[in-house]
Amino acid sequence: MKIIEQLQKTKKAGLSLVGLTEQAVNQVLLDVADTIGERADEILAANNRDLSRMDINDPKYDRLLLNKDRLLAIAADMRTVASLAFPLGNILEQKTLENRLALKKISVPLGVVGIIYEARPNVTFDVFSLCFKSGNACVLKGGSDAKDSNEAIVRLIHSVLEKHNIDKSILYLAPADRESVGKILHTKEYIDIIIPRGSQQLIDFVRENAKVPVIETGAGIVHTYFDISGDLQKAAAIVFNAKTRRPSVCNALDTLLMHVARLQDIPELVEKLQEKKVEIFADEKSFEMLQNKYPQELLKKAAPEHFGTEFLSLKMSVKVVDSAQQAIEHIAMYSSKHSEAIIAEDKKTIDDFFLHVDAAAVYANTSTAFTDGAMFGLGAEIGISTQKLHARGPMGLRELTSYKWIVSGDGQIRP
Repeated sequence: MKIIEQLQKTKKAGLSLVGLTEQAVNQVLLDVADTIGERADEILAANNRDLSRMDINDPKYDRLLLNKDRLLAIAADMRTVASLAFPLGNILEQKTLENRLALKKISVPLGVVGIIYEARPNVTFDVFSLCFKSGNACVLKGGSDAKDSNEAIVRLIHSVLEKHNIDKSILYLAPADRESVGKILHTKEYIDIIIPRGSQQLIDFVRENAKVPVIETGAGIVHTYFDISGDLQKAAAIVFNAKTRRPSVCNALDTLLMHVARLQDIPELVEKLQEKKVEIFADEKSFEMLQNKYPQELLKKAAPEHFGTEFLSLKMSVKVVDSAQQAIEHIAMYSSKHSEAIIAEDKKTIDDFFLHVDAAAVYANTSTAFTDGAMFGLGAEIGISTQKLHARGPMGLRELTSYKWIVSGDGQIRP
């Protein structure tokens, strides 16, 4: 079937979703979660075929990788989404005008949500669960790297939808080739919004070529600033977690900013990073302090391009600053407005950082690894929005709804 014909079917099928009860929606999600466990071997076999085509040293390899633990976590997230409050039909505002017109503002689906993403097969499950619970049909365009995994996942979901007599066209996985991208980006009559998830290059391409409205998500150039008042023990644990927990994801630390008065603490601050073989690109002052105190093969002098870079791997840069204000200015210059953090004990410094740093999530004395829909209690996420229109930060159920006004009268006409 041609892509346009399938998009027409998805648009039509999506109209039926608003008629599903909350109980029916939740039961489908719970059945999909159960089926993940029952068909785990099938999904992992498909994932292994994808992995066999990718270099294990590619930063995207970890994003592509599925295993039984990750599948269990995905199923758990889906059950959490099923347990969350129903986002549709909620009265957001209501009032009666002087002319006795009764107004209600209620939450409604966005319609058909298109997702363009790279080697992240977990996104296929996450997008379906959130879109389905929020009454949205979805069009998925995954990368060719995850072709087999995505196809296996969609087959699983389709089988559960058919079991519940729901039109499987509400979930359409477009071909993994590049030709389908153009069709999806240009068919505003069938798709209501596009959300790209992946590299900055992918996001830029979608924003520059789409005729459908776009919500930007994903790219994370993440900083952590260690202030003169910071606690060294806290800082060492936070930096290690933010950099090494999952270096290939968008909330991983890219640049450590150090107050010059704490420069002597940097060897202890980064000491544990060598356990994971983290490569450090240090500016002049931090390089001198780290020489002979950090493995020589892992320590390099920073070049200009090492700042403002999303490494997506076990690499990070270090920059020494003279003040918290200079750290804020550095972040303003290089940030992608995803997640930024300060490690400090001085309340005024923290408050100034919160006030002046422009990002979707701003942290004090904790790891940026928490920028995640599940961690924020959203069950899962459609992505991390780094823009300011409609949604910002982890996008869950509420962010996948819009609203409409319901106006009830009794014969009133406008003079």
